[in-house]
Amino acid sequence: MHMSRLAVLAAFFSLSSHAPVQAQVSISGKTLPLSTAIIAAQTAVDTCKANGYDVTATVVDVSGTPQVVLRGDHAVIHTKDSSFRKAYTVVTMGPIFHVDTTSGFIGVLGKYPPLVAQSLAGTPNVTALPGGVAFKVGDETIAGLGVGGSPGGDKDEVCAQAGVAKAAELLKK
Repeated sequence: MHMSRLAVLAAFFSLSSHAPVQAQVSISGKTLPLSTAIIAAQTAVDTCKANGYDVTATVVDVSGTPQVVLRGDHAVIHTKDSSFRKAYTVVTMGPIFHVDTTSGFIGVLGKYPPLVAQSLAGTPNVTALPGGVAFKVGDETIAGLGVGGSPGGDKDEVCAQAGVAKAAELLKK
């Protein structure tokens, strides 16, 4: 048992050593303005509501610190945690594995042995559920939006993508 844990840890550190190290701060100094983060979260909540889903949307900065949390009317309590974990996952794991969504992260996990994938997905505040999307400036992740509460993470991710798309429009102005 002890030997298998060591093997998992060795595999994890071996895999992570091949990825470029990313600081958990904005490299370019760009951040997501609060006003844009609020609009993105509201767009995500409204998009899900239009489809009949009561959700929570959380925007985190590049370090994973919550910037905005909007709980839609009638969204249940656990949606706060799931939306945060999705946003956190996309900003902390996305740059390492070069993915912009939590569904992309799930795809990455599928490429590794089960124990390694379980170890990565079991990292504190990380989740292997769709519904998180990165805010990007060029190739740089500057924030993340997670949505939780619809009957399936694929639906959450559509709503998060709508919020990120709205923010991208605003950032171009």
